[in-house]
Amino acid sequence: MDGRALTATELACVAGITPQTASTHLARLSTAGLLRVDRQGRHRYHRLARPEVARLLEGVMQVASGAAPRGRTLVVGPRDAALRKARTCYDHLAGQLGVSIADALVKARAIELDDDAGLVTDAGIKYLRRAGIDVFTNGASGAHSPRPLCRPCLDWSERRFHIAGKLGAAICRHALEQRWVRRVDDTRALEITSRGRAALREAFAISDA
Repeated sequence: MDGRALTATELACVAGITPQTASTHLARLSTAGLLRVDRQGRHRYHRLARPEVARLLEGVMQVASGAAPRGRTLVVGPRDAALRKARTCYDHLAGQLGVSIADALVKARAIELDDDAGLVTDAGIKYLRRAGIDVFTNGASGAHSPRPLCRPCLDWSERRFHIAGKLGAAICRHALEQRWVRRVDDTRALEITSRGRAALREAFAISDA
């Protein structure tokens, strides 16, 4: 769910199972079209096949976290504070950071969001370009991709919308490239850097990052 490609051995280590068991499950998931396998030399790297698969998994996690036994306090989303603060949801930003950016863009009338779709306004294109984000020319998220430009994604921990689609991917990529955030090893949590806190205040008027 952090957008990276990993080997069966790496995934087995995280899951606490044998590499042989992991390989069996990965083969089934690949056959079902949920995973893509990239080969490089003698290594096989597994990644989610497409953004829709990540959306499916995020939905499953939301359902699972809400299935608390009676009498227990319901805690939605991840218990890890770092994951709740900022994380990747496939290739876009999630957690408190992702929701704060979505809120800032809606407040600035740069985007419009409803339950099913999102729209980037003409003013929003200019707003984003001032922040260094050009969704129409930035790599794999270019205008010719069939992927939606802007889509709401219900956040696992915040239970409010963050931004997915080409725009979400472009913002996440820009944040990583500009070192606003950095990955935390062996997790999809992100750490907001001091440079990032200043940039988020300037670009999105987010003061509590």
